[in-house]
Amino acid sequence: MDETPLTQLGRVAAPAESPEVAVLERVPNPQAGQLYLARFTVPEFTSLCPVTGQPDFAHLVIDYAPGEWLIESKSLKLYLAAFRNHGAFHEDCTVAIGRKIAEVAAPTWLRIGGYWFPRGGIPIDVFWQTGPAPEGLWLPDQGVAPYRGRG
Repeated sequence: MDETPLTQLGRVAAPAESPEVAVLERVPNPQAGQLYLARFTVPEFTSLCPVTGQPDFAHLVIDYAPGEWLIESKSLKLYLAAFRNHGAFHEDCTVAIGRKIAEVAAPTWLRIGGYWFPRGGIPIDVFWQTGPAPEGLWLPDQGVAPYRGRG
C-alpha cells in the first residue's frame, strides 16, 4: 500500500455508503519495533441482517500488536459506520473487519472478537486472529461478559 496523505483526519468526512468503498487509513507507528498491544473497543457496532434487513448489534473488541503502522482511528470509525446499511452475516462482518485492518496496517498480530446480540434468541460470538500471538505480548481478556439473557 503506497502512502497517501490522510483524507479524513482533520477534515469533515461522512461515512461511506458501504464497507467496500470506505477508506481505512494508517499512520506511521512512532514505537515501531516495540512489542505492545493496542485495543479498539466498539460497543455499538451495527450492520443489517442480509435476509430480513433488520439491524444487528455487536460489541467488537479489536486487539493488535502494531508493526510499522497504526490504524488511524477516525478512519476506523468511518469504516465501521459504513456497515450500518450493509447486509452481512455476523461471521462475515467480523472476519472482514479483521482482514481489512490486517491488510492496511500489516500488524505483527491481530485478533478481533465480535460479540453479537441475539438474533432469533441465539447470541453469536465470532473470533478471528492472524495467527499465534507473539511470545511476550500481554493479552488481556477482552472483557465482554458472556450473554446471560434476563438472568
